[in-house]
Amino acid sequence: MTENTLTGSLAVAFDQAADRVLIAQGDRTLTGAQLRQAMDAIAGRLMSLGVAPGDRVAVQAPKSIDLVLLYLGCLRLGAVYLPLNDAYRPDEIGYFLADAEPALFICAPDAADGLHQSGCLPGTVTLRTLGADGAGTWQAVEPSQAGLPPLPASPDDLAAIVYTSGTTGRSKGAMISQGNLLANARDLAAVWGITADDTLLHALPLYHIHGLFVALHPLLLAGARIDLMPSFDPDAVLARLATTTVFMGVPTYYTRLLATQGLDRDTARHVRLFVSGSAPLTPATFQAFAERTGRSILERYGMTECGIICSNPLDGPRIAGAVGHPLPGYHVRIADNAETGVLEVKGASLFSGYWQMPEKTREEFRDDGYFSTGDIATIDVGGVVRIVGRDKDMIISGGLNIYPVEIETLIERMDEIAEVAVIGVPHADFGEAVVAVACLKTGISIEPELIVERLRPQLAGFKLPKGIEFVPALPRNAMGKVQKAELRRLHADRFSACG
Repeated sequence: MTENTLTGSLAVAFDQAADRVLIAQGDRTLTGAQLRQAMDAIAGRLMSLGVAPGDRVAVQAPKSIDLVLLYLGCLRLGAVYLPLNDAYRPDEIGYFLADAEPALFICAPDAADGLHQSGCLPGTVTLRTLGADGAGTWQAVEPSQAGLPPLPASPDDLAAIVYTSGTTGRSKGAMISQGNLLANARDLAAVWGITADDTLLHALPLYHIHGLFVALHPLLLAGARIDLMPSFDPDAVLARLATTTVFMGVPTYYTRLLATQGLDRDTARHVRLFVSGSAPLTPATFQAFAERTGRSILERYGMTECGIICSNPLDGPRIAGAVGHPLPGYHVRIADNAETGVLEVKGASLFSGYWQMPEKTREEFRDDGYFSTGDIATIDVGGVVRIVGRDKDMIISGGLNIYPVEIETLIERMDEIAEVAVIGVPHADFGEAVVAVACLKTGISIEPELIVERLRPQLAGFKLPKGIEFVPALPRNAMGKVQKAELRRLHADRFSACG
C-alpha cells in the first residue's frame, strides 16, 4: 500500500474504518468498507469509458454522495479530477474542456442538451450525466473486466487540476499532486484535532478546494463521519448542529446564521469547532458570533494553489481579523521585506504549477521556491498573519497606496451597516478614488456624509471615501467572495465628470 499518496492513505483509512459509517446523505450511509469497494468499482467504470491513469476527468454535477464516489474513483485510477463550478455556462465550459483536454466530461442531466447545442464539446471528449439523485447515463456504465492498475505510487503524481476564478485574464489550472493533498490533509487533521469521534456537517459545494479537499480529506483520513447537505440552508444547519462537532463555512454562511432567530449558545453547544475561510471574515461577524454562541470562529487562510497555509489556533485565543500562524513546516514572508506587501508562501501543499502555462508558473514562483499569492498581508512580531487585501484590489490614489480592508473594517463597525466593499474607481485628478459600496441594515438609513465624518478622526484624509454608494446586496461568487471586479465595472463612471 502506498501511504505516501492521498489515495493509498485513504485506502488504509477505509480499511481501518471498515464497519464505521464515514459518509451519509439523508438515509443513505456508506461505511469504510463500502467506500473502499466503491473506489475500485468507479475506477472500473472509468476504465470502461477509455479513461487511463493521467487522463483528465472534468465534472460539473450536483452535490451528492455519488459525486464524492466519482472523485474517489478518479483518485483510485490515477486519473486527474477537474471540478467545475456548476454556475459556469456552456461558453465557459468550452474554455476548460479545450484547455484541459479531458477524456471524459460528466455533467448534470438537464445540462447535456444545452452543451451539445452550444458546440462547446470537443469531439475527443466522452459525455455522461449524473444528477443529484444519482440518475444519469454515468450510473449505467458497467465496470471494465480488465484488472485495475496499481494505486498511484508517487507523491508527485497529479491528482487534480483546479481552475482559479479568473477574475483577471484567463482562468489558470492549478496542478495539485497526490502528495500536496495528503500533506495538507494530515497537517489540518493534526492542527484542528480531527479524530474518529468527529462529525462534520458538510454544507459547502464540491467544486472548490474548500468543500472538496479541506472538508473531506482530513475527516476521511481520521475515520470521522461526514454528513452531506445538498447546499447551505441556515435553518437546516441549525436543526442539525446537535449531531455535529465540526462545521466549515464561508463568511456568508455565518452572517446568514446570525440573521436567524435560532442561533444561540444552546444550539451551538455540541460544535467544538467552527471554521471559516475562502473569503475574509470581518471582525464584526467574528464578535457577533462569539457573543451569540459562546464559540469563536477559527479563521484560516489558503488558496487553490497551496491549500491551507495559516490557521488560528485550536487551543488559545483566536484573533479577529487575523488568519493566525503558518502551519508547522510551512513558511510565509512579505515580498521585498516590506512591512505590508504581497504574501509569499512555501510548504508541502504548494502546487507544482499552472497547466500548460509554464511562463505564468515561472512568473509566480521565486528562485528559492516561494510562491507569490497576490494577497497583501502583514506579519506581526509574533508571526501572526493578517490579510489586508488582494494586490489587484489595492487602490493608488494620488500616488499613495490604500488597502480597502482597513476602511471596510471601520465602516462595518457602524450600527447602520450590514456589509461594505471598498473599491478604487477612475478619477481624473487622483488617478483612483476611494468608493465605499455599502448595504444598510433593514429599515435603517444614514446619510453618506455622516459615514465620512465618522471616519475622519480614524483615517488619513487620502483614505477617506470620495463616494458612498448604497446597494441592496454586494455581488458575490459561489464561495461568498465579493466580486470587486464587478463593482469596479459597475461604478467605473462614478467620477467621469470630474476634471
